[in-house]
Amino acid sequence: MSLLTHAQGIEQMLADIRTEALYTRDLIGRDAFGARVMSALAKVPREQFVPEALRAAAFDDGPLPIGHGQTISQPYIVALMTDLLATQADHRVLEIGTGSGYQTAVLSLLCRQVYSMDLIPDLTRTAAARLTRLGYHNAELRSGNGYAGWPEHAPYDGIIVTAAATHIPPALVDQLRPGGNLVIPVGPPYLSQDLKVVHKDDHGSVTTRSMLGVAFVPLVDHEQIG
Repeated sequence: MSLLTHAQGIEQMLADIRTEALYTRDLIGRDAFGARVMSALAKVPREQFVPEALRAAAFDDGPLPIGHGQTISQPYIVALMTDLLATQADHRVLEIGTGSGYQTAVLSLLCRQVYSMDLIPDLTRTAAARLTRLGYHNAELRSGNGYAGWPEHAPYDGIIVTAAATHIPPALVDQLRPGGNLVIPVGPPYLSQDLKVVHKDDHGSVTTRSMLGVAFVPLVDHEQIG
């Protein structure tokens, strides 16, 4: 992919995200995403996070398969979930569902430290190598059960889940710092799911709101299959 094609692809992707944000504004409560989020999306080379055979479609506004039955999310959904997370430069964020590492790279440009987990060791290893090669050095990856979170580094200023959970995992709510957001799709596997934002206020009280319908691959609970 040439530099010109890359630049055109990024511009197309950002334009599609802006259009989709306007189209869904009544659902998501905003008609545009923050400048920091859009800037991070513009800087991450999305084509490096998809299989080589699919690079021509890397900037299309849709998900793409990355192997192991997993996908890289639609750019609009990445933008939306990242915007809902409301990261700050000094934040520490937990990501459940590393996948190819694309969302991880976007988050790494927006906060101080990213901790990212995936149940599939091969994806974790490949994503870690890719992030290192591309120069994203403030992300720590491990394989593990996303329903249990990563308590060793808790509490987190924000938690983002990029696979559909059957319920909001209590462990993730417990690991969320007061004032933080948990962004998570909830619903049955491969069917219509709700993208939810769980907010823990400064006193520890939790509120949940639904944003819009989404379709994610399932978040597998290792404890139920192990």
